[in-house]
Amino acid sequence: MLKSTLLASALVLTGAVAAQAVDYRTALESYLDGNIMPWAGDERIVVSILAQNDMTSALDAAGIDALDQAWRGEIGGADTPTITPVLANPTSDFLREIVNGSGGTITGIFLMDAVGLNVATSGVTSDYWQGDEDKHQKTYGMGPGAVHYGDIEFDESSQSYQAQISVAVTDPATGKVIGAMTVGVNADSLM
Repeated sequence: MLKSTLLASALVLTGAVAAQAVDYRTALESYLDGNIMPWAGDERIVVSILAQNDMTSALDAAGIDALDQAWRGEIGGADTPTITPVLANPTSDFLREIVNGSGGTITGIFLMDAVGLNVATSGVTSDYWQGDEDKHQKTYGMGPGAVHYGDIEFDESSQSYQAQISVAVTDPATGKVIGAMTVGVNADSLM
């Protein structure tokens, strides 16, 4: 009897967790369509990614790793020659405007180029190279229209539960994917 009660409780709990996961996924999809996609192809984003692609397309793995290590070493420091050009450019200002105008729903945004390096960001990320992560591989690497929804996790920097929505960024002139964008979304604000 105890065994069947425990099994029934486990099934109910699993069903509730699955239902909540489906609800969050639906809410994330709706937020993407109604609130992110209208500005995801903004000319500032496209131009910034294309410009950086021109600068980083010839980098090899060692060059990318060196930049990533430099970025990581600069976090929290006074001298930030790798971080500052990314954080202090006009496209980063545009991203911060979006975050500030979201009413707390968006916790952060960053753009990645074709090799997965940050192009612009609303705040300092923990690393410079995203090319080894799903947010880049499952968007840029998958073609136009690709979207990746990350798991809901506790984010230390925002002190909230968030999910990341990542999308491929396409050049409207060519129809080709040029980079990717990740938007951190406060999960509690969606439900």
